[in-house]
Amino acid sequence: MPITLSAIYRYPVKGLSPEKLDNVALAPGRCLPQDRRFAIALPATRFDPAHPEWLAKTHFAMLMRDERLAQLQTRFEAEREELQVERDGRVLLRASLNEPEGRRQAGEFFATFLDGAVEGPLRIVEAPGHAFADARRKPNATTDQYVSLINRASIAALETAIGAPVDPLRFRANVYFDGAPAWNELEWIERQIAVGATRLRVIAAITRCAATQVDPTTAERDLDIVGALQRGFGHNLMGIYAEVVEGGEIAVGDALTVRPA
Repeated sequence: MPITLSAIYRYPVKGLSPEKLDNVALAPGRCLPQDRRFAIALPATRFDPAHPEWLAKTHFAMLMRDERLAQLQTRFEAEREELQVERDGRVLLRASLNEPEGRRQAGEFFATFLDGAVEGPLRIVEAPGHAFADARRKPNATTDQYVSLINRASIAALETAIGAPVDPLRFRANVYFDGAPAWNELEWIERQIAVGATRLRVIAAITRCAATQVDPTTAERDLDIVGALQRGFGHNLMGIYAEVVEGGEIAVGDALTVRPA
């Protein structure tokens, strides 16, 4: 059975809702354009845009701690650099993230929305060329920016083990694919995968955390995903990280091939 891309997503602001894409152009050594470009920094977080460094997710607003964020639907208009936030179909915020006043408004909005879950002001941070990824640079990688991919057959296996539907967006991956046997992707580490002219090298499996407990639609903590993975399969993995080796455009419906080891 051929392996094909079934969905592509980016997450312009770390911890906020995904944006679905039909296609995207990938560049060597980079993540998806606009993916995790911004983050909502906590008051005590020290981040220097002139010298950006990787910081753990605990330095930012995030679903693992701040599940209320899943109640919001967000969209980032890259051409206007504008973030729009909605809840239940009502627009709550429009802010230009390329302007200090817009970033201030957004920080105040999220601080109010989280309603005392954090003390002090929140602020929107970014740095040119930087992505606020969960994963620290891997020892076998040539870059610190990755594309995350998930095999939907592995999610189906988890659903059988847990006895309940599992929304794939709990895992906040960039690319979802069909056609491979469940967990087969864990055997692709250090191998190259191809989508058309685009080449990626699989770097590592993705370790999962308590953020996956949160239903991305209801914002309720309703499933122990990590526990179910450990009980059912003896690990807490779901998905893989890959670095882009040769750039190109990928699209939903494209074939994915795994190159020989």
